[in-house]
Amino acid sequence: MERYYSYSRYLKNLFGERVYRVTVDAGFTCPNRDGFKGKGGCIYCYSGSDYDPEKRRKEIEKQIAEGIERVKRRYKAKKFLVYFQAYTNTYAPPEVLKPIYDEIKKFPEVVGLIIGTRPDCVLDETLKLINSYTEDYLVWIEYGLESSHFKSLRWMNRGHGVSDFVDAVLRTRKFSKINICVHTILGLPTEDYDDMMETAKFLAALKVDGVKIHPLHVIKNTALEKIYLEERFRLLTLEEYVDLVVDFIERLPKETVIQRITGEAPEDLLIGPEWCSHKEKNRVINLIRRRFEERNTFQGTKCKFSKL
Repeated sequence: MERYYSYSRYLKNLFGERVYRVTVDAGFTCPNRDGFKGKGGCIYCYSGSDYDPEKRRKEIEKQIAEGIERVKRRYKAKKFLVYFQAYTNTYAPPEVLKPIYDEIKKFPEVVGLIIGTRPDCVLDETLKLINSYTEDYLVWIEYGLESSHFKSLRWMNRGHGVSDFVDAVLRTRKFSKINICVHTILGLPTEDYDDMMETAKFLAALKVDGVKIHPLHVIKNTALEKIYLEERFRLLTLEEYVDLVVDFIERLPKETVIQRITGEAPEDLLIGPEWCSHKEKNRVINLIRRRFEERNTFQGTKCKFSKL
């Protein structure tokens, strides 16, 4: 019995079978890197979401085709979601974005579109464009929030406020078929337990459709590495993180899709904590599942906000 509403169960309920993501780097930058909002990006920013500079040099159609073929060979998959992941994938005028997103139409196996972006970088006209795909595809937009506390956003050099996020959610809600997923980080040195749980309750009150939960981890060649080596703030232990994730999910509505419960990095880039390496991912997930069972608890058991 699953204790939380996992992304895999959500997709299987929709499509009747496993659906796999293919990640795409469309060559975007970010307003927090190119000087429009700031330079250097968020303090944890490395070089895109998947550490693959070779992908950026390939045409989008080729990235999708190679991704589909790779997953087909490994899992015999039949249906796919295309995930525009790296940097800010709405950071261009709608007339520039449309031919980029339209690449998915070349592949009949593609059933969904996922767009990762910032909450301060989505025009109403862009939302209209994204909504146009909902007639034929499952559509998710992923907003990087990380925390509901401005002190934390400022520490991370996010370059936007909590108000920008609320505004983006409310404007996106005008398009009922666009699903909203939110990224969060647990273990920020600017926050205590109550701060982290307040972020869970904040997302619950907004009734977002999905959540990705990540631990704060330090990557080489980032501003965060320099801060960590200078200040030596404490990183979460694995046991602490496992308990925090369970507590966090308890405070989310039971219908919120839990798309991720950990985050990881290649061993050669990871400063710490060690349990955030790629090879530890399954162990972390299994420990979280076991903790739900040990505590005999479920997603939503401590959610004080009712369903819309």
